[in-house]
Amino acid sequence: MQPATTAEPSCAYGPIVSYLLADGVISDRKLQYARRIQSKLEAHKSLLGVLKDLKCVTDAQIQESVRSHATNLPVGELLAELGYISPEDLELAVKIQQEEKNRRKIGQILVAKRLVDESDIIQVLSMQLGFAHITPEYDEIEPEVFRRAPAKWYEKHCFIPIRRTGEGVLVAFADPLDDEALEAATRFFGPDMVRAIAHEKSIRRVLDQFLRYAKTEHEIQLNDDSVVGLANAIIVAAIEDEASDIHIEPLEDRLRIRFRRDGILVLHKDLPQDIAPTLTSRIKVMCGADIVEKRRHQGGRLFFDHQGHELDLRVSFYVTVYGEKIVLRLLNRKGTLIQLDELGMSSRMRDRFVEEALLQPSGVMLVTGPTGSGKTTTIYSCINHIKNPQISIITAEEPVEYIIDGISQCSINPKINLTFEETLRHIVRQDPDVIVIGEIRDNYSAEVAVQAALTGHKVLTTFHTEDSIGGLVRLLNMEIEAFMISSTVISVLAQRLLRKVCLHCAEACKPDPALMQRMGYDPKDCIGWQFRKAKGCQHCNYTGYRGRVGVFELLILDERVRNAILERKTSYDIRKISIESTGLVTLLEDGAVKAAMGITTPEEVLRCLPKLNRPRPLNELRHILGV
Repeated sequence: MQPATTAEPSCAYGPIVSYLLADGVISDRKLQYARRIQSKLEAHKSLLGVLKDLKCVTDAQIQESVRSHATNLPVGELLAELGYISPEDLELAVKIQQEEKNRRKIGQILVAKRLVDESDIIQVLSMQLGFAHITPEYDEIEPEVFRRAPAKWYEKHCFIPIRRTGEGVLVAFADPLDDEALEAATRFFGPDMVRAIAHEKSIRRVLDQFLRYAKTEHEIQLNDDSVVGLANAIIVAAIEDEASDIHIEPLEDRLRIRFRRDGILVLHKDLPQDIAPTLTSRIKVMCGADIVEKRRHQGGRLFFDHQGHELDLRVSFYVTVYGEKIVLRLLNRKGTLIQLDELGMSSRMRDRFVEEALLQPSGVMLVTGPTGSGKTTTIYSCINHIKNPQISIITAEEPVEYIIDGISQCSINPKINLTFEETLRHIVRQDPDVIVIGEIRDNYSAEVAVQAALTGHKVLTTFHTEDSIGGLVRLLNMEIEAFMISSTVISVLAQRLLRKVCLHCAEACKPDPALMQRMGYDPKDCIGWQFRKAKGCQHCNYTGYRGRVGVFELLILDERVRNAILERKTSYDIRKISIESTGLVTLLEDGAVKAAMGITTPEEVLRCLPKLNRPRPLNELRHILGV
């Protein structure tokens, strides 16, 4: 390879081809041959694409040449020559730019006109030019580095410093080839800075968070009035953000506030670290905890009035090396129950669940899943579906999350010795038809559940297991006799919550073959289905997801499954029998169908659902589920 020339090469063939020719990667003879081939093609193809097809040049050689001339390459011409846009698209973008008063960059125009996706631009700049592709997060940025330059410079040129590295300061640019942005960043971070590339919206989001933090730090005064308002403002913000939990976390240099929304923790704001003790004391007063005790973990409960509706919050204080971390769980946010039809079950699964489990006069119904999977919501939907004046329903919960008219609900309170054990001892003496046990947590509560079912009661309860079969196996491991489990448990419903694709920015897409392979599917299995993915918008806070949908695995016990329990077969054997004899659809299969329908995405399915068996074909599952 000849050394790169210092003079600007001719762009008659395209800048990349010209650089390859000047660097001696391709010869003039090969170039002319490629041009003759290009002229005979019916559909347009870039000269670089023809050279690649003829194996005159490799991707590695292209990347090396592009990187050595990075500062001389306009993004638009780079995209056109690499085949991401057509020459006509580039010509249109240039024309629009020339007609604009405040000229935007070519890349911005191409994205705005949907001629190319921003992700494609980032991929080109990252892979071809060697820039690291990162997603800046607020808590990753070093404040000392950030304060080197005025915020207005970051906003104007759309870049943000991340942290110091051994090579220099890592700086994320929306366009790392923009001369003005490079000059501005070099002024504050020196010529040795390390360039990276990030989505413009992610840079803007972090900048907004820094500006809000700076404003809050300037305005907050540590007095009683302001800390009361601050505590209330955090709770109100969580309610309006439809969060399920508030995390208030003391760190070494700040107090971090995060909300759990749609099952994912997102940063709300950061506060000065010295406000932590005052804010903690205020929340302790609100929930009746001991404000003097700072060395032991505590719990509490508070009621918060918002727009005429009383909100119930469970509060936990956890002692850490930097202070007390506080988590507030918001209960009964909307005050309304979700109907069974709204949970997300397929029509056939829902009908079977109601007929063969919920409407049975006796037996134990288990709803299983990890914390935050929606078990309590499902239990309340079941209660609301079956309640009527002719039956008596009584509950033992910790705490009561929804108040339902017409049933007797008990909220456990260990402080006054109103424990689960004490409550369960008395609950069967109340002549109930239906008993709701908030959670099976030990051998005693499991024993009470099966004994109540043996005496003709219907028992609804929750259990922490990975799937439906795991609920049966865990009961066996809790030393409940196999014959009692076999004769009392009528159904096990396992569930998870997956994030839904945002309806405002969702678009049809082809699923990633690698992701589908991980799920157990080939590309041909996806034919005829409507997969969707969202780019992100203001409605979903640029995450691409908004709201959640339930994914379910319903096991209705039949004779074969009951015999397998009596014989203490392995979970693998019980699962295989359940699929063959009861029509069990696994969590992964139900999630795969919802992804194929465009409700969620394969990424969410793989993130949240266990893969215990290879799933059946999607078209077969369509028939089983009736979708």
